[in-house]
Amino acid sequence: MKCAVNNSGYLLTVAIITAVFWSGCAPSADTLSADAPSADSTSQGALPNIIILLADDLGYGDLGSYGHPTIRTPNIDRLAAAGARFTSYYAGAPACTPARAALLTGRYAVRVGLPGVLMPESVEGLPQSEITIAEALKESDYRTMAVGKWHLGHAQPSYLPTANGFDDYLGLPYSNDMIRPWVQTDVPLRMHGNDGPIEGEVDQATLTTRYTERALQFIRESSAGAFFLYLAYSMPHLPIHPAPEREGQSRAGRYGDVVETLDWSVGLILDALEEQGIAENTIVVFTSDNGPWLHLPNRMLQDGNMPWHAGSTGLLRGSKGTTYEGGVRVPAIIRWPGRIAPGQVFADLATAMDLLPTILSASGVAIPDDRTLDGESLLPWLAGEAPLTPPSDRVFFYFRGGILEGVREGKWKCRLSRQTDSLELIPEGTEMVPELYDLELDPSERYNVASQHPDVVARLRARMAELEREILGVPDAG
Repeated sequence: MKCAVNNSGYLLTVAIITAVFWSGCAPSADTLSADAPSADSTSQGALPNIIILLADDLGYGDLGSYGHPTIRTPNIDRLAAAGARFTSYYAGAPACTPARAALLTGRYAVRVGLPGVLMPESVEGLPQSEITIAEALKESDYRTMAVGKWHLGHAQPSYLPTANGFDDYLGLPYSNDMIRPWVQTDVPLRMHGNDGPIEGEVDQATLTTRYTERALQFIRESSAGAFFLYLAYSMPHLPIHPAPEREGQSRAGRYGDVVETLDWSVGLILDALEEQGIAENTIVVFTSDNGPWLHLPNRMLQDGNMPWHAGSTGLLRGSKGTTYEGGVRVPAIIRWPGRIAPGQVFADLATAMDLLPTILSASGVAIPDDRTLDGESLLPWLAGEAPLTPPSDRVFFYFRGGILEGVREGKWKCRLSRQTDSLELIPEGTEMVPELYDLELDPSERYNVASQHPDVVARLRARMAELEREILGVPDAG
């Protein structure tokens, strides 16, 4: 453990599964007991189990519960129907590495030192000074495992999952496209175990199945005590590979096959929780690391990849790699029977950085107070015990790499960027025009109302400047 985190003695059972899907059906509120204990109750006599399911490049509009007309996600939909679905939930960044760093540490990736995407030859990684969700939970003797895509460093042992709070690991060290012909590297893409590579090159069509099998094994082996499972799927990141037995099954084509394979996996995990008798004491969270990869570079349009092998942002503008909503606003679901009433839809701002304090609060583990966290516990809000921080005080900052490009405060979003939603860059020296959107009236960011609200623009730009001074060391203008 790199930094001590004290257990405050809560006794619950929770499981958090992070994946990104929602159901359109509204279950009866009768399924939530009227005398269910409060979110900070210790009456159940066991620490919470936690499972995070994280999809890769899954878009806001890719699930049946988020409006996709032909992709079938009945298992993710039933997860959402039994819990809470978020419509303004933000990934920590619009790209893989920084988004994962933010989720596991509760801090913007620029604070962690990982603002960019790591490549096979990268020598950087997650610093030992950071505290991950897994490390914090180890203070309460959780059994922990990471399955799937890591992408937080692999060049030295201190960057690996097993050096950052996880007892065991099985998965890929980075994205599944980081091999020839898509990336010009001679480093092979290999499955890794606790200490490094364990076999030759990977058959990507088996990834979701293998991840699921290992996750199920971990759940069954660990159900007698408290555990944390972090399952980060490699799909539907390009190149997409559905399981052979599910290929050609979806009306939405090959991309639909891949997403429906993820749904199959989620269903097996939910069934395993029921079989082990721990579903009622499990928090289930499902989300995506960022939005879909819609503006593909030429390097990706080869060896079978097609432009329509990517997902949908629904009504949102932009996509992965941008600070428009489609790059960072993603599906998110949390289920906790007996604590979170079923069938809820939350439109207020929430972020991936909220997961660490939420999980630690549910588990009775002290939240680290020796560093700045960029999230807060959502537990009282989700359980209906207390309101969320007033919207004017809840903010989300939009980073593209190490560049701060925008901020959301309540309904207002201010964006100041040289990048367009098609990933083109405005030439250096060209004056950037501030963009201001009312996201409650205009979630698609079609109408720039900056000229009508100069006071709001000034206030939000001041908030951006304050954070730049704090994190990036940018001096005041003039």
